[in-house]
Amino acid sequence: MQAGGVSGFQNAPVTRAVVLASGLLSVVFSANRRARALGLSYQEIVKNFRLWRIFASVFAFQSTPELIFGLYLLYYFRVFERQIGSNKYSVFSLFTISVSSLLQILSLVLLKDSNYISALASGPYGLIFGSFIPFFLDIPITSRFRIFGVNFSDKSIIYLAGLQLLLSSWKRSLIPGICGLVAGSLYRLNVLGIRRMKLPQIIASFFARFFAPPPGSSSRPSRSLVGNMSSHTGRAVQNQPSTGSAPVAEPPESSIAMLVSMGFDANAARQALMRARNDINVATNILLEAQSH
Repeated sequence: MQAGGVSGFQNAPVTRAVVLASGLLSVVFSANRRARALGLSYQEIVKNFRLWRIFASVFAFQSTPELIFGLYLLYYFRVFERQIGSNKYSVFSLFTISVSSLLQILSLVLLKDSNYISALASGPYGLIFGSFIPFFLDIPITSRFRIFGVNFSDKSIIYLAGLQLLLSSWKRSLIPGICGLVAGSLYRLNVLGIRRMKLPQIIASFFARFFAPPPGSSSRPSRSLVGNMSSHTGRAVQNQPSTGSAPVAEPPESSIAMLVSMGFDANAARQALMRARNDINVATNILLEAQSH
């Protein structure tokens, strides 16, 4: 599935805020040559109790390759904010970041008497690798191909980017990545009913006001993608081209079933596939955008 049917950060203000914070802090600390000192360590966090280091380590990457792959994955995973809404995605982000940070600190405490590791890599590993849980479970493979005899799918590039980030600093990045996967799994299991929680409306309004792209910044506004399709009624798609173009074939039942397995209504899936001319990637994006309104 492609990163999104709407360009930029339309309907994803929380993701935009995280990307901006991560990019700016990474550049600032790198310019001051303090990036390497950002990672969580037992000495700084537990013994010296410098809690400000936790905030800095949550957002700022320590190297340019980590920054590139990290921001790419954050940008791609904005599809989940569009799917569940910015409020719930804010809860997901806070939960995965907080739980991952606590698990990282716990790992430092457990490993303090060993020579295994002294400090961990910094960056939003909790949010990134927590997002791989719904990516693995909810996003279907829609196409497969072979390169030099090796099988790949349309999801492979995301997995490869995640693997690169996970192993970018070896043990220093491996532990934060694993902690992020655990945090994402706990959210998926609805620990403490976390998936039903929402932030106060004032916080959601803050992100919508200050981090949503300005009107007209996208060349393809979200409502133009949805058009006259209703995700709840199953009405016929309107405004079909009539200037000699061939009629759209009835969507395959397998494509409809795949969209239904992602949680979409069968009638809405059929309408989206017809509008997308049976392109399941485009249809998925149409449904996600319709669901966000």
